[in-house]
Amino acid sequence: MFGLAISLTGSVWAQESDGEVAYNQYGVRVDRETLHAEQRNNILVFESKSKKYKLWLDNRVQVDGAVFFGKNHSDYNPIGNGVSIRRARFAIKAQVTPSWYGEIDMDLADGKFELKDAIIEYDGLKNFAFKVGNFKEDFSMEQTTTSRYLVFMERPMVTKALVPSRHIGIQGEYLRDHFRASLGWFFQEIAGSEEITNVQDNNKDFGRNAGYSFTGKVGYMPYSKDRHHGLYFGAKGSYRTPKTSDAPSDFGGARFSTRNATSINRKKYLDTDVIPNVDHIWLYGLEGAGYWGPARFQTEWIRNHVSAAKGSYNFGGWYAHATCMLLGGQQRFNVAEGEFTQPSSGRKWGDIELALRYDYLDLNDGTVYGGSGHNFTAGLNFYIGNNFKFVLNYQYSKNDRYANGKGKLFTGHDATGAPTADYTKIVEPKGKGGVGYHMLGARFEIDF
Repeated sequence: MFGLAISLTGSVWAQESDGEVAYNQYGVRVDRETLHAEQRNNILVFESKSKKYKLWLDNRVQVDGAVFFGKNHSDYNPIGNGVSIRRARFAIKAQVTPSWYGEIDMDLADGKFELKDAIIEYDGLKNFAFKVGNFKEDFSMEQTTTSRYLVFMERPMVTKALVPSRHIGIQGEYLRDHFRASLGWFFQEIAGSEEITNVQDNNKDFGRNAGYSFTGKVGYMPYSKDRHHGLYFGAKGSYRTPKTSDAPSDFGGARFSTRNATSINRKKYLDTDVIPNVDHIWLYGLEGAGYWGPARFQTEWIRNHVSAAKGSYNFGGWYAHATCMLLGGQQRFNVAEGEFTQPSSGRKWGDIELALRYDYLDLNDGTVYGGSGHNFTAGLNFYIGNNFKFVLNYQYSKNDRYANGKGKLFTGHDATGAPTADYTKIVEPKGKGGVGYHMLGARFEIDF
């Protein structure tokens, strides 16, 4: 370990000698306290002797590859194999005082900048915490789980299509014994150049308000103090209006879409296109989880109700997955956040985890035919020490005939035998149609 002296503002400052008065570059006298640096599970941490100040890095790199095969017809749209930098995250986090926390997190995957978290948090009241900035809305336990601890390469379709991720807003949280709750007020999405351009154009050219959402959640956790087994039950809801982070031409509408598997397959078979003139959306759901030693399960059921000028629409889906550590490792649950965290390993070198998942999404209702589909996924996770993970996924995806990517993808054959993207012309047995295919994917991940 070594000593390092900095100011709480992070500014460069001058000191005459150790223990004497110091000033920053603006000539303002600053408080001083020596920090000690160490690695904690290979994460660089700076902490003061008083434990009142701590700063650490939270970085990760995920390199993905995937191959696709076995489409039920060779004349359907081809799916390209490929590799990508799925995430290249750089984050700095700091407990500035015992009551104030700050975080900034960004992603540079495939050379594209995107802001993730930018958080100011106060937790100086017993059982309460408040934060403001850009962060994930507390709705889905799978969505709020950091990508560092995801079981599979990608989240299930229902969370990707229907669940909100990061938005700028303010949120209060309450935690006591077996009970946790949160309530937040959120506005537009803040991510990259596309979103900020949309926000500015909607404001400048049309004078549109940012839009808002109210999102709340409650969770109950019997056995929350037992580290070896436990249960969790949650309910959540969100009231949402259109946001100015949407393109000006799409403002006032809502679109729900997702890919089946990895981000490498860019085809969004399931896609409602923009539903125009939306007044509001109600999003709601239930979730549950449990763990016992090396085994765990997790499930969510999610629905949304879209209220638009031409009618109302209901979409939804669910998923369930189960995993087991094969070499003696134990599952761990983060009671404060209501989600699973990194499991322990049963061997000095690490452990292996077997995982199975089923997920389903339905974007068909009324006059909207966005398609439905389901995935069967099996995975093996190899944990090497505390910081390296190798992931193998096999997935079979099957979509219905309406899952044609807004009319651009073939999902059946017409009366002449030619492939068609028009579901009204499909003449397969009982008019079913739909694309089914297999995927093999792999991920190399390091956290530091």
